[in-house]
Amino acid sequence: MTRSATILLTALAPISWGTTYAVTTEFLPADRPLFTGLARALPAGLLLLGVARVLPKGAWWWKATVLGALNIGAFFPLLFLSAYRLPGGMAAVVGSVGPLLVVGLSALLLGQRPTVRSVVTGVVAAFGVSLVVLKAAGALDPVGVLAAFASAASMSAGTVLTKRWGRPDGVGPLALTGWQLTAGGLLIAPLALLVEGAPPALDGRAVGGYLYLALANTAVSYWLWFRGIGRLSATQVTLLGPLSPLTAAIVGWAALGQALTPVQLAGMAVAFGATVAGQLGQRKTRTAGRSFSFTERNSRKDSMDVTDAALRR
Repeated sequence: MTRSATILLTALAPISWGTTYAVTTEFLPADRPLFTGLARALPAGLLLLGVARVLPKGAWWWKATVLGALNIGAFFPLLFLSAYRLPGGMAAVVGSVGPLLVVGLSALLLGQRPTVRSVVTGVVAAFGVSLVVLKAAGALDPVGVLAAFASAASMSAGTVLTKRWGRPDGVGPLALTGWQLTAGGLLIAPLALLVEGAPPALDGRAVGGYLYLALANTAVSYWLWFRGIGRLSATQVTLLGPLSPLTAAIVGWAALGQALTPVQLAGMAVAFGATVAGQLGQRKTRTAGRSFSFTERNSRKDSMDVTDAALRR
């Protein structure tokens, strides 16, 4: 598969995640961020485990747990907490600092020196997204803002560690995704029961919303995301992140009747331009240490992974 095709497939993940805010506020029970995170993660993880039929071995038990905690177990509850307490676009703009966090963490954990392009692109993308939600600036909720930032930090750390550790020999991105979703869901479960109590009663709209989040928005999207991390640089992947708030803004306009001002449209153009620029000039990733060679070796095996090839059809 060509590099461009890999980028486009990976981009489908943040585009799908951009619909999370609308689905959460319009279809799901209010004030249940932990249950929502659990319902999104655990069924998707068990489904992928059933398809991949591969369990972690050795050190990958704790590595999968750490990745599951960062990418899922902490990220999902914080994401939904911010979605409940902030307008969708505002929650997304706080999370748009993710590319800058990944640049810094990549320097520390992957030995990648920050480039002017990556830093400028990250700043421009965050600025463009902020223009999209400029009208919502007066409705800030401190807890929501903190949750949005913490979710971005958790996901950024998980993205960089996923790149650093790669995958075990013979294990494809489908299994790795299943491990993380299952581990993250199991970490959320006791907390959801303790804090929120028994699951809420669900009507047809809520059931449909949770099915969408678990299948398309999580199982498929996270498989594409972790697959992309294995083939692209961590910074390059995370710079696709602005597509999420842009999608949220478009969904808000098209489905929820939210108006878009000329300033917001200009911000969308700036953020999208930064996203495209972030994919240019990064054909090679320079990383110190054996872990990157391990990742690259597994990346080359993707084309031979039977399960991966079947799902691409």
